[in-house]
Amino acid sequence: MTDADHPLHQFDRHMVWAGFIQLAPISLFVAVFGAAFGLAATQAGLSDSLIVTMSTLVFAGASQFAALELWGPSVPLLTLSITVFAINARHLLMGATLYPWLQQLPAKQRYGVMLVASDANWALAMQAFANRRPGIGLLLGGGLALWLSWVIGTWLGVLLGGAIYSPEALGLDMVMGCFLLAMAVSGEKSLRLSVIWIIAAAASLLAYRYLPENSHVVVGAVAGGIAGTIWTGSKHEH
Repeated sequence: MTDADHPLHQFDRHMVWAGFIQLAPISLFVAVFGAAFGLAATQAGLSDSLIVTMSTLVFAGASQFAALELWGPSVPLLTLSITVFAINARHLLMGATLYPWLQQLPAKQRYGVMLVASDANWALAMQAFANRRPGIGLLLGGGLALWLSWVIGTWLGVLLGGAIYSPEALGLDMVMGCFLLAMAVSGEKSLRLSVIWIIAAAASLLAYRYLPENSHVVVGAVAGGIAGTIWTGSKHEH
């Protein structure tokens, strides 16, 4: 059975495996940053088991690096929570754009898939939906590939120590951004998504100009998420 024979929200183990294989190459760069996090966390004084457990359960690189900046004898939980939420607020927008297909899934599958949602596999899933192909398998399989690479990279960073001090110096920090830009350019051009992105961008720019530092991340994601929730895209093919 081909992908075209499936409703867009359905997936099976073959689609999940295909998503895993498709994201495997870019997962190598995720492993590099995982190694950098493992090294930084070791230098911050976290135990080896705690570092690997954090990457396994949290799977949010930028948030984990931010947490290290606040780590100390007394962890400011409120500040840490706000910081992590601000950095990951873009997931509200991801959820809103995926809503037309996720709503067709049982709750356990819906939230289970979103546990491994990140920028790269979300972009590929949206591209698949735009081309009228099932995308949940890409989202789940690609997310598992990225998650596994992040955990393995973290473990290697803890194990190997000072091999990678600055991925940015090698230009590796630009790989994900270039990948996402390519996906966005080739992705769906529907009126709904265009309006959501315009609202999110406008709100973020206003917040960047008039509100405290870093608040634009939260404001933009919340605005886009609200817009996507209100305009559910009920006419999408499922």
